[in-house]
Amino acid sequence: MSVATLHYIHDPLCGWCYAAQPLVGAVLAQLGGRLALRLHGGGLFGEPRRIDDALAQHIMHSDERIAQLSGQPFGEAYRQGLLAQDGTVLYSLPPIAAVLAAESLDAAMAYPMLVAIQNAHYQRGLRVAEPTVLGELAEEIGLDGVRFALAWARADGHAVFEHVQASRRLLDEAGGQGFPTLLLETAGRRMLLPHHHYYGKPDAFVQALSAQLPALH
Repeated sequence: MSVATLHYIHDPLCGWCYAAQPLVGAVLAQLGGRLALRLHGGGLFGEPRRIDDALAQHIMHSDERIAQLSGQPFGEAYRQGLLAQDGTVLYSLPPIAAVLAAESLDAAMAYPMLVAIQNAHYQRGLRVAEPTVLGELAEEIGLDGVRFALAWARADGHAVFEHVQASRRLLDEAGGQGFPTLLLETAGRRMLLPHHHYYGKPDAFVQALSAQLPALH
């Protein structure tokens, strides 16, 4: 039985959240029986944002730093394709709605859906704001395509807007510094988890988090 909750305030199109992917994955793999994961999509790109040269250069510079620190791969289809293509639009709400849709069908599939979206964006250069792409990703992780499409349609609107607003309120209340922010909740108390020094060191992050569980419980 879970004795604590890991709150993960993230955005599917946040490069530093992609850097944190191995950390969260290692926590689930090694501490999943003791921790429940709750995802909070923050809406980094709350409105559609077309990539121009300045934004592309900013993103590529950040990606280089992320790759150095975390070891996370960035595919050629992303760097030379998606970022370089005229008309590429970044929009966080459709992929956040996809995570909510996956969660509504099977709570255990929420994080796999987020990972699939991140990998599709940063490795495969797919346009993850498009419903057809999100539907294909859902099927790739084993969800029923028709049920997912219906769940996504329900989430993509007022529900995802309310979710993003709640995530931002949580971020403010916790004193987080943007995405990603990780909070450990035990016995009704929440504490910020420092994670920046653990990029590329998932096992060390698991050990540090594990040490907090008995101290707080």
